[in-house]
Amino acid sequence: MHDPPRILAVDDTPENLEILRMRLEANGYEVATAADGEEGLAKARELTPDLILLDIMMPKLDGISVVRMLKHDQSLRSIPVVLVTAKADTRDLVEGLDAGGDDYLTKPFEH
Repeated sequence: MHDPPRILAVDDTPENLEILRMRLEANGYEVATAADGEEGLAKARELTPDLILLDIMMPKLDGISVVRMLKHDQSLRSIPVVLVTAKADTRDLVEGLDAGGDDYLTKPFEH
């Protein structure tokens, strides 16, 4: 684990990334951000964060695909992934958890 703990937030909505970054940094975390699934996967490989907050609905590579790739990568599979989604439907949540997500948060979240 890094000191301070390093969190990677992946979301295609800049406002969501900013809220997450501000809240987490205010609580002492080091925060890296990515604007889509491809960038998120690359940063996960580069930074090996302690936690990944991953939006499900994104361009290029959706969060479900990203979490599957993370969990199939020997060097990244132990990183906890929290799926962040506006889709609170049970089926969507089960799909995300079945893909390898460790937990989930529902949007919107407030500043």
